[in-house]
Amino acid sequence: RKDGLKRGWGFPTGCSINHVAAHYTPNYGDKTVLKEKDVVKLDFGTQINGHIIDCAFTIAFDPMFDPLLEAVKDATNTGIKEAGIDVRLCDIGERIQEVMESYEVTIDGKTYPVKPIANLNGHSIGSYQIHAGKSVPIVKGRDATKMEEGEMYAIETFGSTGKGYVNEDLACSHYMKNFDAPFRQLRSRKSKQLLAHIDKNFGTLAFCRRWLEDQGQKGYLMALKELCDLDIVRKYPPLCDKAGCYTAQFEHTILLRPTCKEVVSRGNDY
Repeated sequence: RKDGLKRGWGFPTGCSINHVAAHYTPNYGDKTVLKEKDVVKLDFGTQINGHIIDCAFTIAFDPMFDPLLEAVKDATNTGIKEAGIDVRLCDIGERIQEVMESYEVTIDGKTYPVKPIANLNGHSIGSYQIHAGKSVPIVKGRDATKMEEGEMYAIETFGSTGKGYVNEDLACSHYMKNFDAPFRQLRSRKSKQLLAHIDKNFGTLAFCRRWLEDQGQKGYLMALKELCDLDIVRKYPPLCDKAGCYTAQFEHTILLRPTCKEVVSRGNDY
């Protein structure tokens, strides 16, 4: 990446499958193979000079999952429609929940309500900062914070046939330097070298273990652990609903201009 931090990936591409809702991308050695009845969330981003575009969609090979995908896409489009300058975040969440919960999906003869995943949210986006402080809920809540002119937001919704709540689980692949990382005295030379590499290649953008290894980093796991233990770098393990359920995600990035709302990630296909 000769352009360094000027342009490139905004974060590792998420490939979360079935009950895994977010933050899964394979580490080297992962032997996962997609199957006919898998539901896959593809969450990807690009950036130019720190301006990040965050987008996601879900694919399923079996049409019985179509109602699940339709529910979440409809909920995301509802969130985009409701968003705007001076709109309260809680009002957007309430409308998203109402739309998503109007759907149900029948899987192998059993019918499930589509539930919004209550502890996953959309978010404001800042310069080289994928989560810039404001959260856009996808369920009814009390956050009366308002959207403001000039802000960028990732409007994303997640639907589930499970509990509608996720926890961290499985092997971690996603990491990101703490945007407000404190100064800490590092004990090992390897930790200092790894932090310098992260600062040069990723800054405060998210990265994954696969990228470190592509760039020649070897024997770095203990150094990475030290950076995480000191809260210089934070780890973001996969976020999972209950095993056996299915989850879907759709997402777009919007920019609140003075006279319009621009969906900057919208294309002809989605």
